[in-house]
Amino acid sequence: MKKYASLLLFALLLNGCDDGDLKVDTIDFSDPSITSQTCNTLTNGLIYKIKSQESLLIQIPDNTLVNDATAPNLPLTLDINNSTYRVVYRTYDGTVATANICGTIPPTTPNVTEEWQATGGQIVVTSTQVTGPVATDGSTKITGYNHNIVFKNITFAKPAGNQVQAEFVFGDFQTTYTSPSTTFTNPVQQCSNTKQIYNFNTTSALTIDNIDPALIVNEATPVGVPRSGLINTTTNKVLLRTYINGTLTQSYFCGTTIPSSPAVGETWIAENGVAGESGIIEVTTTKVQNVVTHNIVLKNVKLVKGNSSFKLATNYVLGNLEVVVP
Repeated sequence: MKKYASLLLFALLLNGCDDGDLKVDTIDFSDPSITSQTCNTLTNGLIYKIKSQESLLIQIPDNTLVNDATAPNLPLTLDINNSTYRVVYRTYDGTVATANICGTIPPTTPNVTEEWQATGGQIVVTSTQVTGPVATDGSTKITGYNHNIVFKNITFAKPAGNQVQAEFVFGDFQTTYTSPSTTFTNPVQQCSNTKQIYNFNTTSALTIDNIDPALIVNEATPVGVPRSGLINTTTNKVLLRTYINGTLTQSYFCGTTIPSSPAVGETWIAENGVAGESGIIEVTTTKVQNVVTHNIVLKNVKLVKGNSSFKLATNYVLGNLEVVVP
């Protein structure tokens, strides 16, 4: 009997010994009501989620997440190094709030009770554009970008030892975006030297570079039969540019050198045209005495920058170019 009792006690002691295995703790911020936030919407250098007595923080260099979609199957991949690219998980002894994360002088409570620093792994970001509903004129606008963030093979240095997780979904982080203005109330102009066609407002300009001279002929077109040409990257190249750090005026155009101010912010390039379908320039010309008016319309034009795109109105009226002839 003593022999069996001794064996039972030995077995209990073996089961009670620490086998050295690390306890796996879970971090769960998957509740849809827990949204990603940032302390500075312009630079998004710190992205975080908070819930009750927990926070999960990503620190990256300013403007790492740009307003452009990532290419298919080519997400942005950032190596966690605990300096330039950091991931930190914290628990608190009370309810945590934004002020605890972003405050210039953070509140003294609640206190951090435990902190895990990520020492390795990757931050993988897949970005997509968010497009508003199609307008009645057929145009679309980009309203923002969604950045889906996933941690791959992330290693957390915990007080109890390291813990590795093959994949951990942080979730979505959204940035806002204002689509370029494509409303122009000025008459269309043409540079005498370069023959560039343009129209503009204070913040953006739409140009047709190297326009086919057969489209701008100072003779009236038959009723219902406009002159037509296709957009491409050499002839009839259509560009939409936005401008920053200054106000765009007439003096910006047609000079021998491009002014340094205002500076170009973004450049959108129209897709090449397809006969009878898209990317078409139509010019209807009328003549009254010695004044010739060229009405310029762009049909089914999509503008592209990087991996992002939006559409102009199906029949987008650039405006009228008036020419006085002898």
